[in-house]
Amino acid sequence: MTPVLILTSFLIYTALLFIVSWITSRDADNESFFIGNRKSPWFVVAYGMIGASLSGVTFVSVPGWVGKTGFTYFVIVSGYVAGYAVVTSLLLPLYYRLNLTSIYKYLDKRFGPGSYLTGSSFFLISRIIGASFRMFLVVAVLQYFVFSHFGIPFWVTVVIFLVLIQLYTLKGGIKTIVWTDTLQTTFMLLSVIITLFIIVNHMDVSFTEIVKKVWHSDYSKMLITDINNPKFFLKQFLSGMFITIVMTGLDQDMMQKNLSCRNIKEAKKNMTTLSLILVPVNLLFLFLGATLYIYAGNQGITLPENSDLVFPYIAINYLGVFAGLIFVLGLLSAAYSSADSALTSLTTSFTLDILKLDERFKNSPEKLKKARMKVHVIMSIVIISVILIFKSINNDAVIAQLFTFAGYTYGPLLGLYAFGLFTNIKVKDKLVPVIAVLSPVLSYMIKINSDFLFGEYKIGFELLLINGAITFLGLLLIKERKKAEVV
Repeated sequence: MTPVLILTSFLIYTALLFIVSWITSRDADNESFFIGNRKSPWFVVAYGMIGASLSGVTFVSVPGWVGKTGFTYFVIVSGYVAGYAVVTSLLLPLYYRLNLTSIYKYLDKRFGPGSYLTGSSFFLISRIIGASFRMFLVVAVLQYFVFSHFGIPFWVTVVIFLVLIQLYTLKGGIKTIVWTDTLQTTFMLLSVIITLFIIVNHMDVSFTEIVKKVWHSDYSKMLITDINNPKFFLKQFLSGMFITIVMTGLDQDMMQKNLSCRNIKEAKKNMTTLSLILVPVNLLFLFLGATLYIYAGNQGITLPENSDLVFPYIAINYLGVFAGLIFVLGLLSAAYSSADSALTSLTTSFTLDILKLDERFKNSPEKLKKARMKVHVIMSIVIISVILIFKSINNDAVIAQLFTFAGYTYGPLLGLYAFGLFTNIKVKDKLVPVIAVLSPVLSYMIKINSDFLFGEYKIGFELLLINGAITFLGLLLIKERKKAEVV
């Protein structure tokens, strides 16, 4: 498959996104940008959020990760279902009852402005780095296979993507993204399914036979029963559960789409449907990964050392033009879905939580719109900068780095919300930022000294729980005698 053909696919797909953006952003206002005027159909949100939840990390990194970790990631996915149940039953009703646009305003109501600023700041850091991780992965793949052939530097490729994303989300925001996500989800899923059928055809076996090959291979190993292993199944399950709680339920990016539904009943339908669909979809990606490795072994293909390149390397170089084209469309979908909603949520949080421009321009929607657009551009510049920094230090599968980083940045959010929801204790609000900063530092110290502290036990993704627990305990240390008002 030639770079010119890939570039042509990129231009056509991008044009399609701009058509959707033009249709959905007509007559859009600030409420459209922030919460889609609360008119998004729940089933459209649920379907579109599949692509947003998967992003480029699942699309590229999970199939490649199978070579090292087998199907152990599926245990994390199983934990997702439990996590979504918590979000649906506990957090969604809270956000709708308080009529929130930014979910971090709950912290203001429960603790005070210091906690509010802390929560929104940790989200901004988490989402900027998380979006940059995801964006880096897919852009790096396209750079490797396409743009480098035209002599275009990596930084220029990154700028092009962010400028395009900024343009089609600038006016419509969430109102546009709800619909572009459906397009992106469709192409991502079709890419995986069609690739599987092409591989089966190349190997001249039936689909039943390839299922048996995967099942009886080492790649299908799912449960690690060694408690000292970082991938011990119980740790994986709990990690998946709490990763979902924090990276969905406590994340403005993911919850902003849910808050665009017409009411709490539809939002719950959306979340429940999403949780059930994600299980077979993630299993499909793992199955694809095992199939890719089996195919490579049968064909004598020498795979790249970087596992994130396994899927694109085989699809583009060995499966024919059609397969390569389908992969590129899926990758482009992943690239855009990795950043469009993140950029919108970052703009929302920085505009409402940090700058409080909704209060400043309460009686001037046009001034709020202009200010919000400026913030949109600034957030794009920040993401570009972080991606370029990440490129210089990347040396591992992106999905592993993403979950590890989430353990540090989302831990304080987990502790804050747990303390607010399950206690009626009032705290010294001015000291909350100190606790929130110290918690990740202490968690990091515990992780790097785990050999000394725990012997052979290795800390994995449960770092998130440790971090949240430290924050919770820290809040107890700064409690006040009087009880907090019920929120």
